[in-house]
Amino acid sequence: MIAVKTCGKLYWAGEYAILEPGQLALIKAIPIYIKGEIAFSDSYRIYSDMFDFAVDLTPNPDYSLIQETIALMNDFLADCGQTLRPFSLEIRGKMEREGKKFGLGSSGSVVVLVVKALLALYKLSVDQDLLFKLASTVLLKRGDNGSMGDLACIVAEDLVLYQSFDRQKVAAWLQEESLATVLERDWGFSISHVQPALECDFLVGWTKEVVVSTDMIQQIKQNIDQNFLTSSKETVSALVEALEQGKAEEIIKQMETASQLLEGLSADIYTPSLRQLKEASQDLQAVAKSSGAGGGDCGIALSFDMQSTETLKNRWADLGIELLYQERIGHDDKS
Repeated sequence: MIAVKTCGKLYWAGEYAILEPGQLALIKAIPIYIKGEIAFSDSYRIYSDMFDFAVDLTPNPDYSLIQETIALMNDFLADCGQTLRPFSLEIRGKMEREGKKFGLGSSGSVVVLVVKALLALYKLSVDQDLLFKLASTVLLKRGDNGSMGDLACIVAEDLVLYQSFDRQKVAAWLQEESLATVLERDWGFSISHVQPALECDFLVGWTKEVVVSTDMIQQIKQNIDQNFLTSSKETVSALVEALEQGKAEEIIKQMETASQLLEGLSADIYTPSLRQLKEASQDLQAVAKSSGAGGGDCGIALSFDMQSTETLKNRWADLGIELLYQERIGHDDKS
């Protein structure tokens, strides 16, 4: 039995703008995991703890994302000269509680998990970029309208600066050319690791309000203009620079700007709960904002002293916002 796992993700900055080619987003891996176990078997058996039944490769609407990932990987494995054999795959770890999703990119995490599981099963190793391309191909073939930023972060398992590619162009290649040809092409994305040069606390607050990202995105996409795109790209670049130079005040300023850009894009992004989550950081050495599509799910905060961290956590608790995750960032584990 071979075990693999994939993490969740949350956006720090660059939401919505990242839907356009060549844009930038800063995205952080969250170590809340989905886990998979895979082994060769006499027949295909796929089980996810999201459902109370298992399937084979016969198309099933509940398992379509997993089955389509397997179909793509079977094509890839055949191209690599592998002889395909049936297997058993079990997936466990819901990124939700009481049926409410956290908004950590669970569908992206599942796709990457299945890709990693099949590569491990056939003892194939691929680099980060090819892993990203394989997972992105699954979603592009499904007509997914996301930026693929979640996949970029999940394959890298770090704080990453992602530059988006032209998804329509790559989707067109996939219709016209072989999978092997498309995977070898330069798609025009980049995934780079960001190393903050100062210590701070990273906090994730969960509003317990569920949002369907695809619906939100379709609705708000129409408001994106060139001014928003230019401002967003400049803000993400300045935020990364501030992190890498360890400038707390500048980090707060740029996160605040990123937040204001989202507010200006649509009033729907900040629900009353997300607004409270954000405003709880006022008068502290900290900054908080919505993360991702908005309209519910999670918000994030960076805090630059212990007193601010404790005060913020207490304020969130009083507001009924659940502290989903906390991490000390920027310290060197090796020392």
